[in-house]
Amino acid sequence: MTRKIIIDTDPGQDDAVAILLALASPELDVLGITCVAGNVPLALTSKNARVVCELAGRTEVPVFAGCDRPLARKLVTAEYVHGKTGLDGIALPEPSMALQERHAVDFLIETLRSESAGTVTLCPLGPLTNIATALQRAPEIAARISEIVLMGGAYFEVGNTTPAAEFNIHVDPQAAEIVFGSGVPLVVMPLDVTHKALTTRARVEAFRNLGTPVGHAVASWTDFFERFDMAKYGSEGAPLHDPCVIAYLLKPDLFSGRHINVEIETSSELTMGMTVADWWRVTDRAPNAMFMGDVDAAGFYALLTERLARL
Repeated sequence: MTRKIIIDTDPGQDDAVAILLALASPELDVLGITCVAGNVPLALTSKNARVVCELAGRTEVPVFAGCDRPLARKLVTAEYVHGKTGLDGIALPEPSMALQERHAVDFLIETLRSESAGTVTLCPLGPLTNIATALQRAPEIAARISEIVLMGGAYFEVGNTTPAAEFNIHVDPQAAEIVFGSGVPLVVMPLDVTHKALTTRARVEAFRNLGTPVGHAVASWTDFFERFDMAKYGSEGAPLHDPCVIAYLLKPDLFSGRHINVEIETSSELTMGMTVADWWRVTDRAPNAMFMGDVDAAGFYALLTERLARL
């Protein structure tokens, strides 16, 4: 049986790799891709999602533009990581497939209302603005979502954008607060996991050695953004954050974590967007998220390379 998913995303090179992994996996039925402002503004994220679909030869997958700014704060973007296009690293053709006319939030609400309850998984790879807006407009859809598997937050690693906050949560902490408080089952891939899924020269060359347009694109994207992360963290490679979400859907045994309480800080500018994760269960707050803590990096890259070879 296939698993129905909606990918909510702000491509971004690692978002693009996550989309490719999903499109290469027959176990997943991608109902649509909803785009949000994040790594770059909405006009570019909605363009980049279509570029990736065309690269994968999957132009039938509908792409929707969503929210162009956070719920309550000024948009913060990350061209300093991803380049001015969001997909710097290799020149790819302008997309010819059309952007859908419906707003992404309308698509989310209508799809969750029309599909059988509990059959659709949401996969947010960027700020949670679209998901939170849908939950605000149609609170009843929370009970219809199978689960939300997202990339965001941290506990021991703490922040990569501010001393306290990871980028996706930092961009729209008010949206994250809504999602984490929604009662929907959550699986979270924080920096503590993604920073263990580091590229190496051998792993990047394995993508390039596929000898396909997809392999060359993924290798070039990785070459581009790993320079920033290697300089920042002093690591041997860069974390592929967002593909961890899709890899979990395919092989959950690659990951391990704890079901804990996670709250989002929204009142302090000093720690705005911090994911306050009760990893050691020192409070009596009820668990609301499966917060992952470890990944089999070799198994993750083996899965990624094997699936990308299918495109």
